[in-house]
Amino acid sequence: MRAVSRRSGITFALVAAGVMAATAAHANPNPPELASWKLNTTGLTGYAGLPADVQQVRYSDGSAYVNCSSIPDYSIGPWPGNPNVPANKAFLLRFPRTPAENTSTRTSTPLGPIGSWTNGVAIFNALDARSYDNLNIWHQNAITVEGPSFDGCDGHPAPDGTYHNHENPSCLYGADSTQHSALLGFAFDGYPVYGPYGWRYGNATGGIVRIRSSYQLRAITVRETLPDGTVLTPSQYGPPVSATYPLGYYVEDYVYVPGAGDLDASNGRFAVTPDYPSGTYAYYVTTDPTGAPAYPYDIGPTYHGVVASDDISSHGHVTISEPVTTYAPTLGVGPGAGPAGVALAQNAPNPAAGVTGIAFELPAATHVRLALFDVAGHEVARLLDSARPAGANRVVFDAARLPAGIYWYRLAAGSVHVARPMLIVH
Repeated sequence: MRAVSRRSGITFALVAAGVMAATAAHANPNPPELASWKLNTTGLTGYAGLPADVQQVRYSDGSAYVNCSSIPDYSIGPWPGNPNVPANKAFLLRFPRTPAENTSTRTSTPLGPIGSWTNGVAIFNALDARSYDNLNIWHQNAITVEGPSFDGCDGHPAPDGTYHNHENPSCLYGADSTQHSALLGFAFDGYPVYGPYGWRYGNATGGIVRIRSSYQLRAITVRETLPDGTVLTPSQYGPPVSATYPLGYYVEDYVYVPGAGDLDASNGRFAVTPDYPSGTYAYYVTTDPTGAPAYPYDIGPTYHGVVASDDISSHGHVTISEPVTTYAPTLGVGPGAGPAGVALAQNAPNPAAGVTGIAFELPAATHVRLALFDVAGHEVARLLDSARPAGANRVVFDAARLPAGIYWYRLAAGSVHVARPMLIVH
């Protein structure tokens, strides 16, 4: 599949299916939909001593199944004016491993969980559960109306005890405006959710910028029409814009303006990312220039892809009805160590147009072989084949001498083999 950036005039290939993507996925022992979860393997607890983060990840060819509590391992609370208390939700969530665009009517994101952050905390959309005069026309914006009850991590518990974020999960990661943001979670259609910073253009060029929402506040003083232009009857009017009901109090105060930002109506775009060097559709946490949340905050009012509807119908407690394998990562999430303490970092910069560095750590001195492979599994470069000392090591490689494309670099240290993707662009 090819996608065109009309604003930049740049055409670039984004592999969404087919032999190349299938081969790359097969070659990667730690695909993002399995490796990105913050697995709790040490019995970490969070609020009130409840189990924290993700307890288990299992998978089949088509689905990833995630057991999680919706309790983070960092400190949460208090929640001023909110009487609810976080509970262990014991969720079992399902995420499609090969997400597909919904080419029919897009599915609206519902109340309650619409996805999960990588630490197993629920993602909620922009809505709270109330509308003006209970008419289901003017829906309250949770950020505006419930924001005062958010804790220092921008989350709060729902009446059923689900601790969640409607916006940027600020305690999950550290945003860095000079680096592509981390993969922060997945929507129930299987597409990833990233932080607010990424490459300006979807083909990984243009430098790192804040990825902008394409929604804007409407220039209205009365609430007599909907964003799509529908003219309401007087009995359907919302309250006039005022200090009590300011612009942004209702999500219908916003309108999607194509091209006003970087993202589509679902708050996503097709792009190359560090985790998906062949490209993927991805949602983004959106903020304004000051870092404040910008509507629709993470996943938009509708999903882009075909949704795992059992997540919604079961309220986050799906049933596994197929054979599955328990995921045992070759490397821990993020910079942690893998088996026997061996850790392999993502090359930087990635994508690579010229010189790029590959860092790795060894628990003891050993013979190391580091090689680069194409997506067909052919070795195209031997980067290292010698004894290396314990501790931090780094190899520098000039990617300009190879054709642009997707590659995998694999480290063999004794009996341990770990691999990561590399995207070369020219």
